[in-house]
Amino acid sequence: MTLNFNNVYLNETATITGPYEENGPLGKYFDYSYKDLYFGAPSWEQAESKLINETIDLVLGKAGISKNNIDALISGDLLNQTTSTSYAAKNTPYSLIGVYAACATSTLTLALASLLAETGKTILCTTSSHNNAAEKQFRYPVEYGGPKPKTTTFTSTGGVAAIISNKKSKIKIESATIGTVIDSKINDVFNMGAVMAPAAADTIYKHLKNTNRKIDYYDLILTGDLGLYGKKILKEYMQEEYNITLNNHEDSGPMLYDIEKQPVYAGASGPACLPLVTYSHILKQMKDKKLKKVLLVATGALHSQSTASQKLTIPAVAHAVSLEVVR
Repeated sequence: MTLNFNNVYLNETATITGPYEENGPLGKYFDYSYKDLYFGAPSWEQAESKLINETIDLVLGKAGISKNNIDALISGDLLNQTTSTSYAAKNTPYSLIGVYAACATSTLTLALASLLAETGKTILCTTSSHNNAAEKQFRYPVEYGGPKPKTTTFTSTGGVAAIISNKKSKIKIESATIGTVIDSKINDVFNMGAVMAPAAADTIYKHLKNTNRKIDYYDLILTGDLGLYGKKILKEYMQEEYNITLNNHEDSGPMLYDIEKQPVYAGASGPACLPLVTYSHILKQMKDKKLKKVLLVATGALHSQSTASQKLTIPAVAHAVSLEVVR
């Protein structure tokens, strides 16, 4: 399903990260970075909630608007029952729409916010992930120090926020494609790129078909978070399955970190991965007119601790959002 928007704009964004992200190649573009992963909180889960609240305060300050001008909060994270979002939301006065699409959450929040913005509402979107909290839940506690294969991705630590409304700005949210769930029959929790690449391909193809566009309509197709190996799989899959050559594609996973120097395996993952890259580096390029049309394709693996323990295959989904520079 593809949704077309007539009057929806990305008004302001905010990004806060941890030390790994600050020390990566995009570190200078983030609004603020912490030097450790606790952020002054007593646990990793509480640290992630703190990230959400701080990005909300930051984006409101950057936009110069009162918290009372926000009609609703759309937010999601990786933790059980999106607890980071819920505990952060209790510190706000907003109506909450909590969403979960794993690492595809960021574009889903933008799509839902755009629907509401078309009706005249001003919506605040947030997304977060925390390396230690997510690793503890989905794989092993970090303290175990267990070895991982090279296809593993490294959950990014970050909080992002965006304000979406019908107030005109430099960046327009032009359309969105809501993806379908794809099961590639893989049950390896250390190979998320292979799990999610077919879902990304399916959504990209359907977006192009539904909008009657060619792949070169976009200056950049930015996925996240397939990682170094999933990125290669996506390109091969698009060529073989749809006869589409992805010359204008990048993945936010390898962009967020210096894979050669940082111990991050195949690159970044997590719901914050794609928006961290987008709201910092990519939006700057768009405002400088170096990029004019960008398709964001966030990918998510829809498994849980229980399904992983049962050795079930891992379904995946991808949601796409089209950003365009306003002429």
